Amino acid sequence: MAETKKGGISVQTEHIFPIIKKWLYAEKDIFVREIVSNACDAVTKLKRLESLGEAKDLTDTDYKITVTLDKEERTLTVSDNGIGMTADELQRYLCEMALSGALDFIQKYEGKENDAGAGIIGHFGLGFYSSFMVSDTVDVITKSYTGAPAVKWVCTEAGDYEITEPYDKEARGTDVVMHINDGEDEWLNAGKIRETLDKYCSFMPVEIYFTEIGAEEEKKEEGDGEKKEPEAPKPINDTHPLWQKNPSDCTEEEYREFYHKVFHDYRDPLFWIHINADYPLNFRGILYFPKLNHEYESLEGQVKLFYNQVFVADNIKEVIPEYLLMLRGVMDCPELPLNVSRSYLQNSGYVAKISAHIVKKVTDKLNSLFNTDRENYEKLWGDIRLFAEYGCLRDRKFYDKVKDTLLLPVTDGTSVTVGEYLDAAKEAGHENTVYYATDKVTQAQYISLLNDQNVKVAYLDKLLDAQFITMLESDRKIKFSRVDADISGALKGDGEEYKNDTLADLFKKVSGSEKLTVKFENLKDEKTPAILNVSEESRRFEDMMKMYAIENGTEAASFPTESTLVLNAKNSLVRRLGDAADGEETERIAKQVYRLALLGQRQLTPEELRDFLADSYTLLEEKLGN
Repeated sequence: MAETKKGGISVQTEHIFPIIKKWLYAEKDIFVREIVSNACDAVTKLKRLESLGEAKDLTDTDYKITVTLDKEERTLTVSDNGIGMTADELQRYLCEMALSGALDFIQKYEGKENDAGAGIIGHFGLGFYSSFMVSDTVDVITKSYTGAPAVKWVCTEAGDYEITEPYDKEARGTDVVMHINDGEDEWLNAGKIRETLDKYCSFMPVEIYFTEIGAEEEKKEEGDGEKKEPEAPKPINDTHPLWQKNPSDCTEEEYREFYHKVFHDYRDPLFWIHINADYPLNFRGILYFPKLNHEYESLEGQVKLFYNQVFVADNIKEVIPEYLLMLRGVMDCPELPLNVSRSYLQNSGYVAKISAHIVKKVTDKLNSLFNTDRENYEKLWGDIRLFAEYGCLRDRKFYDKVKDTLLLPVTDGTSVTVGEYLDAAKEAGHENTVYYATDKVTQAQYISLLNDQNVKVAYLDKLLDAQFITMLESDRKIKFSRVDADISGALKGDGEEYKNDTLADLFKKVSGSEKLTVKFENLKDEKTPAILNVSEESRRFEDMMKMYAIENGTEAASFPTESTLVLNAKNSLVRRLGDAADGEETERIAKQVYRLALLGQRQLTPEELRDFLADSYTLLEEKLGN
């Protein structure tokens, strides 16, 4: 004859259930993870006992978890065919809050195998009571693998419970029946349940099936009346996720498919890193370098943290170094607690070691690609350049490990290391100087002049480049000079010194700036009459102040830029202007020469362009008139 016992949950803190309902977890949907995790634990424990010979002659070893939604009854049920509980165990694990069944289990069987506790996700404790975040009553119907009579436990949100023993349940395992509260109707929506299962349970190690009572009948009514063979149910999860496999057993196609499935990105990743760290770290994962459309695309990545294949959180910044947060991937860290906290992560030596190991793996991968597949590495560089430069700026150790594999893009479409550029520069006569352009169109004349003298020009067009080259200058004791900043020794030709103060004054006049510096140089390219140079130091300072203004949302202050007009002493037009008498025509030609030099250095303002075009048309008309 069945006997009914009554009692109250044994807790020391008064009104614990209202606290659980409101503040146990930041997100309500986590109750799905907790209840399904417990079911997964129950199966894992039984498998362990079976492997140790503690559980024998088991029936129904097709282990699985079933999540069942019944809208009519307003219930959500999670069932497993795992270890189950006896009446004493149920009393102990559910009626005395926060007592860890997993802890007892591991302590009992520790030492029998090296991984005796492996795979035990959580325990019946506060995690189980998360079910009351959405339920007013929870039933637990359970039968132990030992063959002991089944037991039913019913508990209300007030903490009052009833235990009925024995109860009519033949199958081994546990059913957790959650009676959904009024006002929590979203948990009676099959789409919401599927979405939450997909979020937290996609890779749990036991097959999980979801079924909605009455859904099949609704489909038949909506159909065309034809009888069709019902499809075999399919698990909603992958019990052997890619990161749990050995890298040698995974194909490139599998890595790509996994990336598309988990991150819903139609683009293929650039490459990936499969981490399989054993003692003392014990964590696994796959990190992907995603392809960005442009530099302003969000650098926020998505690294999913798992605990024994149970989803914990997205982008735990304490585990992944800040400068690698643009990566996407999964990490399974069984040494971390399931309900991990920020304070724990910030003070965990284990987390710090994981972070250091990830950095090592990333730098090893970059170096390996450079050394073994240089051609492909160069193709990828445009996409990984921002990652690498930002990492170098944020972490000196990262820079020290990859500095010999960092590439400089060149205006001709190739890429070279800093060392390779400097070796070529030495031969071209500008030792320890890297010439670079930030705009291929505006600075085309300067690039062409240098290329004609076999001088390569690096192409640094990203906002981050300004800080990056400053760091390289400090570390390698070299100089970066924009193509319009100075006249390279490679551009200077031979010839007698030429100087004409009257001509210099004329160009100051037509420029509208008495502060303009005018120099005379013999250039190898005799066709170019003048080049306008802008001081590298003053321009960098101006750029820095602009970036500072952008970061702080203020208007950038205006600073005068130091400019130098270099007149080519070998150019016939310059010589003729110098020999010509003062006059209106000489001034007009000098003004055109200055504007042409200005146009080669930057975009003209609307007023400058208007005057330049008007004077050009006038000169052409006069030329035809003559």
